[in-house]
Amino acid sequence: MTLSLLAHELTAVIDDVAATFGPDAVPTVDGELDCDPAHPGTLVCWQYGVRLDHRGDAEHRLAESVLPSLEAAGWQVHDRSTPRELIARFSREGADFTVHVTRAGGGVAVIGSTRCVAPA
Repeated sequence: MTLSLLAHELTAVIDDVAATFGPDAVPTVDGELDCDPAHPGTLVCWQYGVRLDHRGDAEHRLAESVLPSLEAAGWQVHDRSTPRELIARFSREGADFTVHVTRAGGGVAVIGSTRCVAPA
C-alpha cells in the first residue's frame, strides 16, 4: 500500500474522531517522517495530528462515542491514562493514534502515524 493511501486513511480517521469533539480542530502535525535515521529514505511514515481547545464533555464523548465506534471498526484500544490526562491509544494494521483529553479543562489532542513503508 502506498504512503499517500495510508496517509489519506489515517487523516480521515483522525478528522472523524476530532469532529466528535467539535468543529474547530487545528492541525498540529501533517507530514512525512523518516522511520530509519540510520538509513534515510528507506522507510517513511505519515504523521498527522490536530488539537481542539476546551471541550467540557470530552471525556464523555471519548467513552460514549469514540471508543465504541473505533472498536467496531477493528481498532484495538489501550488505556494509557495518567492523573493529568485521559489517553486512549488506538492501533490497527500498523497504524497508531492517540486521543489525549486533559482532565483539567477538557482540551483534546489527536495524533498518530501510519505504519512505515518503502517510499514510492
